[in-house]
Amino acid sequence: MQQTFIVSYDIADPKRLRLVFKLMKGWGDHLQFSVFRCDLSPSEVVELQAELKSIINSGEDQVLFIDLGPADGRALACIDAIGLPCPPAYKTAIVV
Repeated sequence: MQQTFIVSYDIADPKRLRLVFKLMKGWGDHLQFSVFRCDLSPSEVVELQAELKSIINSGEDQVLFIDLGPADGRALACIDAIGLPCPPAYKTAIVV
């Protein structure tokens, strides 16, 4: 069963930042500069984390995985946006 994750990163070096961004584009929806929404199985989480570990410098960089729950459950509806909307598969933006 897939879980929905928000993956957010802070990468100190521009070259590593580009590599992480390029990698993440293949794993999920780009929500904001360093934020992706990814639906991942347990084995995919391990694979993605291993790929990220091979790029980042653990003494300078940080990657956060925030588990929103099952991809086919609450996680589908738990992202709200103010202003520009999230990707089409998610809730419509709340314009304030």
